[in-house]
Amino acid sequence: MTKIDRAPRRLVLQSGSTTLTLDKDAGKATFQRKVLMWAKKPVEAALADIKEITVDAAVDRASGVEVCSTMLVMRDGAGWGLPAADKKDAQAAAAAMHEFLGMKG
Repeated sequence: MTKIDRAPRRLVLQSGSTTLTLDKDAGKATFQRKVLMWAKKPVEAALADIKEITVDAAVDRASGVEVCSTMLVMRDGAGWGLPAADKKDAQAAAAAMHEFLGMKG
């Protein structure tokens, strides 16, 4: 389940060991992941560089389970994926980001 913390100028989404922070005051999006016990170096981008926010769904071939994530697509083609528990969870995270950034969903 994605934990969503809303503030007027900041939105923080956390899913497992992945955290995405959208900060209007800094004008930045920050993507932070942990692998095992180590935090990887955060990746940053300007909020203006976010081109679209989508829900990505795929079926795991081994188990047949649908795997979903909320994707941020940047103007340069880079993509950041925030894992979700299910499609509904991914859609809720995408809706929160659309609302915060004033983007059409």
